[in-house]
Amino acid sequence: MRGYTSDKDGYLKRLRRIEGQIRGLQRMVENDEYCIDVLTQISAATKALQAVSLGLMDEHLKHCVAQALVDGGKDADEKVREASEAIARLVRS
Repeated sequence: MRGYTSDKDGYLKRLRRIEGQIRGLQRMVENDEYCIDVLTQISAATKALQAVSLGLMDEHLKHCVAQALVDGGKDADEKVREASEAIARLVRS
């Protein structure tokens, strides 16, 4: 079981909403909408994806990393390293 499993439906709902936003962006470009309007919608979609990723990271830390720390050993070190790298990627994006 993954850390996000308990709220899987919520994550899927949010991702489907984001998918709709991306399709809307495609239509905007196809219809030659004003650049700033397209950029505004891109910003909104980006923020929505960031919110999903932060939620997943929170669940990962609470579930996967916490359990690995309880269990100890190399797996704990690996989970902390993975989480640190994922946080670094999120900060850069």
